[in-house]
Amino acid sequence: MIAAVLVRLLPVVLLTAAVMAYVVHVEGRGAYAASNLAPMVIFLVLAAITLYKGGGSWVAAGWRWLLGTFGFAIPALGLSLYLHYGYANDLNGMYSEAIYPAELFRFLPLYTMVAGALGFAIGWIAGRNV
Repeated sequence: MIAAVLVRLLPVVLLTAAVMAYVVHVEGRGAYAASNLAPMVIFLVLAAITLYKGGGSWVAAGWRWLLGTFGFAIPALGLSLYLHYGYANDLNGMYSEAIYPAELFRFLPLYTMVAGALGFAIGWIAGRNV
């Protein structure tokens, strides 16, 4: 069972590691880089729990965990990646027109984790009815 969990978790880990590398690349090694990796780590933990509860399968334990994990990932990682992309490419003056542009990342982990928690709850409720 552990082998099946690790094999199915490997693509998720690799993709999340690429996302984490991008976040660190955009922010540099500033004060907020480590805290902005928290939503990615939580996503990996949720994915591992989902696979473990399913015995190595994504849906063997039901749809609650799977939809909850996706519900967390879409708003949390999506918002984080979008704002990091916008910062890196100066979308609408996000970098050049701001007085303190790096302050964008100060509360970003809190926003993304709250959005992810709401998405997890919605996915969990939707999975209950499947």
